Amino acid sequence: MTENRKISLKQIIAHRLDKLNEIKSSGIDPFPHSFNVKENIQDIFSKLNKYINKNVSIAGRIVSLRKMGKVTFLNMQDQNIKIQIYLKANNLKDELYDNLVRKLDIGDIIGVNGLVFYTKTKELSVNAKKITLLSKSIRPLPNIKEKDGKTFFSFEDKELKYRNRHLDLIINKETTDVFILRSKIINEIRMFLNKNDYIEVETPILQPQYGGANAKPFKTYHNTLDSELYLRIADELYLKRLIIGGINKVYELSKNFRNEGMDKNHNPEFTMLEYYCAYADLYDMMKFTESLIKSIVKNSKCSLVNLNLNKKFKKIDYFESLNNFTKRNIKKMTSKDLSKLLKSKKIDFDDNLNYGKLLDKVFSFFVEPNLIEPTFVENYPVEISPLAKKNRKGKNNTVERFELFINGMELANAFTELNDPIDQKNRLNDQNNLRKAGDDEAHVIDNDFIEAMEYGMPPCGGVGIGIDRLVMIMTNNKSIKDVILFPSMRERDK
Repeated sequence: MTENRKISLKQIIAHRLDKLNEIKSSGIDPFPHSFNVKENIQDIFSKLNKYINKNVSIAGRIVSLRKMGKVTFLNMQDQNIKIQIYLKANNLKDELYDNLVRKLDIGDIIGVNGLVFYTKTKELSVNAKKITLLSKSIRPLPNIKEKDGKTFFSFEDKELKYRNRHLDLIINKETTDVFILRSKIINEIRMFLNKNDYIEVETPILQPQYGGANAKPFKTYHNTLDSELYLRIADELYLKRLIIGGINKVYELSKNFRNEGMDKNHNPEFTMLEYYCAYADLYDMMKFTESLIKSIVKNSKCSLVNLNLNKKFKKIDYFESLNNFTKRNIKKMTSKDLSKLLKSKKIDFDDNLNYGKLLDKVFSFFVEPNLIEPTFVENYPVEISPLAKKNRKGKNNTVERFELFINGMELANAFTELNDPIDQKNRLNDQNNLRKAGDDEAHVIDNDFIEAMEYGMPPCGGVGIGIDRLVMIMTNNKSIKDVILFPSMRERDK
């Protein structure tokens, strides 16, 4: 913002504060406690026969304003629906026009009582008999103009939108639509799981030991407990304890936190769905997950672009997909070979990555971008899947795990859950050795979870779905910041 712009903004604010003081001096309260809203603008348009030539009581924000002597036309917006308000001095009580209407600004929130009618130009309007100021806008909205119902100079700067979501929602209807659809998607998930006898639960966000994923945690300290705590990176280990405890179908919609980098698919704070079913396996969960996604598309009325989620989802093998897209026999390659392959493509990576992480890096570069249509990738290497059962089909060093990819992005991760406490402890010990070797995202050993498993954990299938990524797909957005109301942002001065 230039110095001239700063001065201009200060002048605008000062001018509006002067108006505010004048309004107060006339005996009008510019911030009343409430207003009796009897109708909303959407209802007036959708039930026109009911409201035409009838009195209504509505409220909203002024988004455009034309003052012409003793007559003023303004557009009032509520929940992104606009209606024209006609204000004439003779129609208002006492000196209300001079004391209030002349001092209105774009951004003010008002209540209007008046008659619904059509103007001579056939525009549906409300002829105001009474106007109430509900909140005086001190700061101006971003510069917007309207013509023939279309908005120009809209609030499009991504950085400003993410930092000022309140302004984005006021000005850009498309943004509001995204978050309304997000709410519908989450509601549909709940209804689908509840209908299938899953029980929704809440597990700790602050945990004495983090686990359930390969990720770095955020740390905090609890003074009373005199102990270090972590913000959860996953729900998995707590939800499995509930399976052990006899709750056979369980799910949680949760906020998770990972101390990692940010890009178009990652935010340090994100929303996850995890659900677990006793006596089920990977293949049961695969069918169930496909049904869940299709139900969301159908019942949330998502308008997908260039994607068909109604047909049967594809299935491919992890190593076969690597071989197909790299044109090499990946399973026979060593860590050194994988490093050479990555370097040949000029892919940045840490030279200390272990075999599993190198495999994952190769998969992310060569395979993921090509998985546009819904695709289940199965038979993952055991090195990167410490919580999954080994493959019953005898495929060496692979586990029963799938990841679901849509639009080149991982959406879901699922296992036939490992329920052998001895095998689980050995796997976590292997992970601990990787940590000692420098992998700070490797799993930690959770002895309380191992002890719980030792009481007996039934066969179980489990799935995790990234809600933010799901909403990205369902709303045709390419950045996770566009589907999170308040995404993490770097401080302005940094």
